[in-house]
Amino acid sequence: MGRGIAQIAAQAGATVHLYDTQAAAIAKARDDVFSQWDRLQEKGRMTADAVQANKGRLLAADSLQALSGCALIVEAIVERLDVKRSLFAELEGVVGEDAVLATNTSSLSVTAIAAGLKRPQRVAGYHFFNPVPLMKVVEVIAGLKTDEAVCDGLAEFARQMGHTPVRAQDTPGFIVNHAGRAYGTEALRIVSEGVTDFATVDRILRDQVGFKLGPFELLDLTALDVSHPVMESIYRQYYDEPRYRPSVITAQRLAGGVLGRKVGEGFYRYVDGKAQVPAEPTAPQVSEMPPVWVSTRAARRSELYQLLKDLGANIETGQSPSSQALTLVAPLGFDVTTVAVVERLDPARTVGIDLLVEDAATKRRVLATNPATRTDMRDAAHALFSRDGKAVSVIRDSGGFVTQRVVAAIVNIASDICQQRVCSPKDLETAVTLGLGYPLGPLAMGDRWGPTNVLEVLFNMQTVYGDPRYRPSPWLRRRGAIGLSLTHEEEA
Repeated sequence: MGRGIAQIAAQAGATVHLYDTQAAAIAKARDDVFSQWDRLQEKGRMTADAVQANKGRLLAADSLQALSGCALIVEAIVERLDVKRSLFAELEGVVGEDAVLATNTSSLSVTAIAAGLKRPQRVAGYHFFNPVPLMKVVEVIAGLKTDEAVCDGLAEFARQMGHTPVRAQDTPGFIVNHAGRAYGTEALRIVSEGVTDFATVDRILRDQVGFKLGPFELLDLTALDVSHPVMESIYRQYYDEPRYRPSVITAQRLAGGVLGRKVGEGFYRYVDGKAQVPAEPTAPQVSEMPPVWVSTRAARRSELYQLLKDLGANIETGQSPSSQALTLVAPLGFDVTTVAVVERLDPARTVGIDLLVEDAATKRRVLATNPATRTDMRDAAHALFSRDGKAVSVIRDSGGFVTQRVVAAIVNIASDICQQRVCSPKDLETAVTLGLGYPLGPLAMGDRWGPTNVLEVLFNMQTVYGDPRYRPSPWLRRRGAIGLSLTHEEEA
């Protein structure tokens, strides 16, 4: 049983026997937990009696045989299938027939761990997240032969420990690690295409969507020696499913030891634990602003017109732009180049703006050039949209900009989790908001900006890139077609 799990179990009133093959590790784990309780007592958040009672319930076990009377064993050892299977085979000969054997694995198959045991029906996944006392969600995973009553009991015990259980089928990544694939891998793909840099992607997703950490800040926090193997594991376990494709960027950085915050260098350099973030480019000074013409097919066209009026732009309203006009397009999923060609616009004067999210709800505007956009037109657009003080990022051409493609990938993978019946939509939303700290659950995110808009982004990105990575999940496609909320629970 991991230290954090042992801590909350003891606090819930259970007698906990902590075992490790290294006696020093047991002693250190107990000392660390005792110190945490002592600090809570000093802060007035626990009474002296409660601390003393908790300490009396957290016991050191000197051998596996000392666990013979336990009703529940929670394994939290190295993530190797052979080692876990060996341990569970040994435990089966130690504990009683009614004891539940749970694994805290984050990436291995519960079914595979239980295979070969005499009583695989009593084995389940019980996946907690670090730091366990603070991360209040736990995945309860049924293997192929797990008894339903075992999962019911584990879920109830999680509630007693103050945690929120979510139920999952035994699939690669379960819920949280599965649903979290899109955020990092799509951001990596954006950078690998030369669209923009790491810091700009982080700024855009924090300011436009409301993520607490950008994907590269998050990868630096979790460290690539943890996160990259998980990317590869889930990708391989799904037989190279394109939606989960890892990136050569993280593979190379892992090989070079550029792991993240813990080594002082990752996607950012760290000095005294603080990321050294490159300064943002300032808005250019433009002496004479060209008139502005807006594509008739622009997303949120009326909102864009009002924004331009508020910014004091000279707006053209003809059927086509004049030869002097800055031409604005606001596509969903398409790149600026494709829109300019299809709409027969002069690419040299065409700039795109991302309006998946309404402007009033964001702290940043994102513009995109195409390979032919003139510097003066790029600078004019940047200066214009900076007039009210809102931050502006200018990126190179990209199907779906940054926000559209990352949000669409998140919603699409979450939809396919529901399609596969890995878990219920409700448990998916709970797991992701508690386990990943997203501003919205992925299905609620889809509802917030419109399933039909997300579908349009995906279909158009698939056209731009020709990559099955962006094919929409049937779950999303069907609900978008009939106008049904993505969080809607189907009738049995």
